[in-house]
Amino acid sequence: MTTPVKWGIISTADINRKVIPGAHASDKVDLVAVASRDQARADEYAKQWEIPRAFGSYDALLADPEIEAVYISLPNTLHCEWSVRALEAGKHVLCEKPLSRHPDEVSATFDAADRAGRLLSEAFMYRHNPQAKRLKKLVADGAIGELRLVRSVFSYSLYDHDNIRLRTDLEGGSLMDVGCYNVSGSRLLGGEPARAFGEAWFGPSGTDWVFTGTLRFPDDVIATFHCGTALPEQDELEAIGSEGSLFLDDPWHCSNPVIELRRGGEVERIEIEREDSYRLELENLSDAIRGEGELLLARDDALGQARTLEALHESATSGSPVSL
Repeated sequence: MTTPVKWGIISTADINRKVIPGAHASDKVDLVAVASRDQARADEYAKQWEIPRAFGSYDALLADPEIEAVYISLPNTLHCEWSVRALEAGKHVLCEKPLSRHPDEVSATFDAADRAGRLLSEAFMYRHNPQAKRLKKLVADGAIGELRLVRSVFSYSLYDHDNIRLRTDLEGGSLMDVGCYNVSGSRLLGGEPARAFGEAWFGPSGTDWVFTGTLRFPDDVIATFHCGTALPEQDELEAIGSEGSLFLDDPWHCSNPVIELRRGGEVERIEIEREDSYRLELENLSDAIRGEGELLLARDDALGQARTLEALHESATSGSPVSL
């Protein structure tokens, strides 16, 4: 059996609670360390999650020669900075989404990975789930005829202005927090957009509390989405073609993976095997590190994602469509 990759986690962010169980369950991942800015906090967290080593600074974790890869779950504005630091310290990196909405930062971070001879991947966990892969294959195989429209939504309610998701200094807001999934899902099916148009309502925190976007892809495919941090909880995606549609009621979390093929007045439920998306993304990078697989999400996807997010942001602030 291939030796598991030794992993560390940089930060004690809330998202870790979804990642750690998958790490512990995998025979390809050996989660050995966690770092916080405070040693006592790191010690407490490591004990809670049964992680052997605790570091009171991020740099201290990066200095551990046994750690091969790190998962970075810091706030948005720190993603590229600490990814570069980790790469320069000789670590492979899985960075929580969004890596950045600034294409130059994304490109520079992947350049750092190339210089270090290390791997870097953006953590869109749903892309690793069998549901997303089955959806893409169904569209490619013509299950709904020619793809014409992709519509999606991802929203929830959050009104704590101090929460990092609503802080302008940390590039919070609905587009960056949940809308990035809508953008990723649209690109999964449509490719790279040629034009973007965005509209936003900026709430009292200064971040976008509601965001709507339209993306125009080659071959006359259009994607529309809305997302929000001040809306009821919703998450769905539908790929609509010339002969039918594919509807996903749980496209991002994939807790109950089912695809409904709606065609000819009938509905076929395609049930997908349940898998832990977070475990799968850790295993994807681990396999690539061991030379036993290829990264699903690498430079091209992260750059395409950043370019689209930046175009939507620019459009929402300028009031005009933006060409990519």
